[in-house]
Amino acid sequence: MNKLKQANLYRSELIPVSGKLVQRYNKCLKTLGFQETKLTSFSIDGMGWSPEVAEEKNDMQYLNHGDANPHGIIISPLQKAKPVYLPFHSFDREMLQHIFKTHGKKIEDITRDSAICIDFDQDIDVFYEPLDILKYEDVSISFRLIDKLEEKQKEQLRLVDKFRTGNNFIDEDIHQELLESAKKYGDLRERDLNLHPLHFNTSSFYTRAFDGVYVLRDFIKPIVVFESMDFYKEAIKDTLHDVLIYHISQPELIDKLKSHIIIECNLEYMVTTPIYERVRKFELYQKLEKPTHPVRDILESKSLFRSYLNKIDIEARKQVMGVELYLDKLERSNSHKIEDLVDESVYFALHQPHSSLSTEHRDLIHKLLVNISPKDVLFLYWYDKEQFYKNYDTWDESFQDWVIETIRNNI
Repeated sequence: MNKLKQANLYRSELIPVSGKLVQRYNKCLKTLGFQETKLTSFSIDGMGWSPEVAEEKNDMQYLNHGDANPHGIIISPLQKAKPVYLPFHSFDREMLQHIFKTHGKKIEDITRDSAICIDFDQDIDVFYEPLDILKYEDVSISFRLIDKLEEKQKEQLRLVDKFRTGNNFIDEDIHQELLESAKKYGDLRERDLNLHPLHFNTSSFYTRAFDGVYVLRDFIKPIVVFESMDFYKEAIKDTLHDVLIYHISQPELIDKLKSHIIIECNLEYMVTTPIYERVRKFELYQKLEKPTHPVRDILESKSLFRSYLNKIDIEARKQVMGVELYLDKLERSNSHKIEDLVDESVYFALHQPHSSLSTEHRDLIHKLLVNISPKDVLFLYWYDKEQFYKNYDTWDESFQDWVIETIRNNI
């Protein structure tokens, strides 16, 4: 990952945490019911998730009490504009923006000397069956301060009232209580520590629950797409919910998404786009065997590209160039079937969210499509970074260079 880090493409916007912030972070972990970290320094994203703490705990979802109960931690106002690097839901970033938009000024004040624990509550204690995921509708976002600061504020205000009553201003015991409270928690009298609960309405979304599920319920009929074959097989036994259920690997899914006006594919247009070029180059890279030139040069040079295209066997060549071959034959006769000439995974990779979709839905469908056929390295980086990082580790070093250059040229 060093090359990605040097190119600022690997979790480059994490916030460093050390000193007193570590203490506050640990208090949040304890307040939320998790084990404290033994690390003395680490980094966090916008939601308070830390890759170093996750590695220490050997649990990428260490801020969750099961799939149904995710949490967040805010220890700095700098988290406001930071990415959420491992979102449990596709709408986590929107929830974080909602929190800072509503409570931004209070968060700045509170995080001067305290920290905030966040509970995301769907009124679901635990998931029992895969289609329990359909219960996601309204997320209640509530907040807790470490050291029960709100209660300490009330105690401090009661002490002040007591101090002002009668001749209590000469009572040394009350003086001492006020001093001890002020030393430990600061002057809380004028501070607004009330973070009222917020609500966030979900529509279509992706969740990591049940090993990854897409819920598309803003279209003709609700569609649920599972990444896990085991949970898919369990879900299709359900007879109570009127939804369409698919596994992400089923070719029928693409047809259904088309018929529901969720995705579209105009091959004649797509071959003119950078998307097609990236997919085609990825295909050639996969077919190369012991190239004598760096992969980056092969993909960037037209002459080298053609040279190596002609060196691979005819079937592999057809797979790389199948789309253009199909369109060429289609000009002469409409009797040709796309499935006879175009590799299915390439065809799927050239689908796009339907032009009628909102930006929010387009991002979600882009993520779904790139998970169905991860052949566009740029879209994979944009819409599923964790999968991108996993795939990146398996690629040739020279191909990695081409990928980094491709991403940087499009940022």
